[in-house]
Amino acid sequence: MNCTICKHGETAPGHTTVTLEQAGTVAVIRNVPAQICQECGEYYLDSTTSKRVLEQGEAAASRKVEVEIVPFAA
Repeated sequence: MNCTICKHGETAPGHTTVTLEQAGTVAVIRNVPAQICQECGEYYLDSTTSKRVLEQGEAAASRKVEVEIVPFAA
């Protein structure tokens, strides 16, 4: 697919790191499968992956930690 941000790059399957911030918690989720623009690096998550990333971020916020770094868990 064409990148909607830079309008020039094509996306390819890969893995990225997603950073979320909520209620004073920063959750860094590594090794997230995504479509990544080969030109600008913008990433796109499918709906299932996006839902799981948000669940992991909410779980970190509920533990009231300041920073949590976790691997992606499908």
